[in-house]
Amino acid sequence: MNPYIEIFIRTLVVFVLLVTLARIIGRKLLAQLSVFEFVTTITIGSATGTYVVEKSKGNVMLLSPIILTTCAVFLGYMTVKSLRFRKLIVGEPVVIIQNGEILEKNMLKARYSLDDLERHLRGKGAFKLNEVEFAVLESDGTLSVQRKSIYDPVTPNDLNLDTPYKGLATEIIKDGEVLEQNLRQNNLDFNWLYNQLRENSVSSVSDVMLAHLNTDGTLYLDLKKQKPDYTQQVED
Repeated sequence: MNPYIEIFIRTLVVFVLLVTLARIIGRKLLAQLSVFEFVTTITIGSATGTYVVEKSKGNVMLLSPIILTTCAVFLGYMTVKSLRFRKLIVGEPVVIIQNGEILEKNMLKARYSLDDLERHLRGKGAFKLNEVEFAVLESDGTLSVQRKSIYDPVTPNDLNLDTPYKGLATEIIKDGEVLEQNLRQNNLDFNWLYNQLRENSVSSVSDVMLAHLNTDGTLYLDLKKQKPDYTQQVED
């Protein structure tokens, strides 16, 4: 068989196989992988890559990544143009919590454990399950969370209050080193910085892990080797 035709067929087979295996493994493949899932993914990629090029030599090996890229572009185009194709390849969101109740069947269908649920809820700032109204596992593996309205924080807009400009904080010290450019951009100098450090009982710049200048002019400091009196444990 012509080597170009052979590698074309091999690459096409591998592409279809990888997409199918990714759908079977589940949407966690697209989000945070466990050690086992990471090793599995790397092994699959290595094995299929070897299959594509093991009998190919010379410049013909460069054809494989071109074919894979073309397939990926075509797949992306089809997922945009066709809703049915998008559901088949990308999948659909799965409701994990509905009206405050965990849907065990949907969790089993998505191969989504309670540990996964609790971890992603914490990532959304929902540390108590009774505060959650809905939780939806998206097709990209992320979890969208809607709190019960009674637990929504009151915003200034709810109280018809005006708020000052918030803006972005500026890094002044990072890993014990002063970012001089950021100091100058804020019309500040080393005398100001050293005064701020002395006011916070910091003797040396090298003791600072991170220092942020807030838009209200205050300086946030996080020191190296700073240990809390008690470290909260979250494991079972």
